[in-house]
Amino acid sequence: MRALPPLILAIILSACRLPNPYSAPSKPQPAPPGGGAPTLPAPPPEQLPPPVERQPEPEAVPSPQPPRSYELGAAARSLVDQAHAQSAAGNFPVAAGSIERALRIEPNNPLLWIELGQVRLAESNYEQGENLGRKALSLATGDPKTQSSAWRLIAYALQGRGRGPEAREAQARADELATH
Repeated sequence: MRALPPLILAIILSACRLPNPYSAPSKPQPAPPGGGAPTLPAPPPEQLPPPVERQPEPEAVPSPQPPRSYELGAAARSLVDQAHAQSAAGNFPVAAGSIERALRIEPNNPLLWIELGQVRLAESNYEQGENLGRKALSLATGDPKTQSSAWRLIAYALQGRGRGPEAREAQARADELATH
């Protein structure tokens, strides 16, 4: 290993001993009893930044928003129209397939989940109809009309499963939301 030339070594060592031009000069404190390194005094109060005053956060005031209204896009509307014709002809599996294709286009549209639930009810698959109605209900936030349709689908599915009291409760929720 090659040794550093003495001039470079002297420059490096002297640079390590230079005072920091950005700090206030301070006197080192004597070493604490029992040994250890001397500590630097705290900067005078006039050199400390002013305390940050916390402003109270404004209370969130919900802005009145108009009810949301879900609609189908053109491609999904076309597929739903096909599904209606297929259902009318009694071809429920093909109708379900058309709506499932629409769901690949608009997976978060609760109207499509309601449409698929109606096809499942037409097939007498009441359990799946209820589940699809609940899925639609979870997506229909802010849209009382769509929520009402989802509750109506759930009510029909519950009635088909022989759960009359629950079906009446679901229908009452549908009716209540329909008045909004």
